[in-house]
Amino acid sequence: MFIPKIYKSEDQELMKKIISENAFALLISDKEKLSATHSMFLLNENDENFYLETHISKANFQAKVLKDGDEVLCDFLGSHSYISSSWYEKANVSTWNYEAVQIRGNVKVMTDEELYEHLKKLTFKYERAQKCPMLVEDMGDELVRKEMKGAFGINIIPTEIFIANKLSQNRNDNDFENIILNLEQSDFDNDNKIAELMKKNRSLI
Repeated sequence: MFIPKIYKSEDQELMKKIISENAFALLISDKEKLSATHSMFLLNENDENFYLETHISKANFQAKVLKDGDEVLCDFLGSHSYISSSWYEKANVSTWNYEAVQIRGNVKVMTDEELYEHLKKLTFKYERAQKCPMLVEDMGDELVRKEMKGAFGINIIPTEIFIANKLSQNRNDNDFENIILNLEQSDFDNDNKIAELMKKNRSLI
């Protein structure tokens, strides 16, 4: 994606945070036809590198055509908010503040054992906070392996990483503080989150 220099980030920790907190993202491919599937992602760090993990239904078109080495694009949208031009001192255009990550990479199809471990990690991530967690280990090996026959697991090895961190960096202090004030008065969680991110980004808190 195109990211103006002022909004482009190289912060790997920010990238990991956006992916972790917004892991239900888009898996996009153009093999045979343009396709996109919302799926759950995990970021897996390996020594100094990292790769992404996800799985989709075997009935999905992408599962039928994707092979080792094929290129895909993974799109993660973080917090985002409309920014009204009425909040500026002078007339200007409205815009949108947001955090986003796009990762272009190559597919490596999971083995059955890799898929099993992927499902264990994914389930643990979201079940551990439940009152009565139901982990893969609790489901029974037979049930899990029966259900995973319908899943297609892939690892994505990154080739390009894009991190967008658009938080009104181009606005003067008065406009910046007025944007934050209006976002904080909003009833929408995303607006409040963007206000906090803006303050942190300009070290106002």
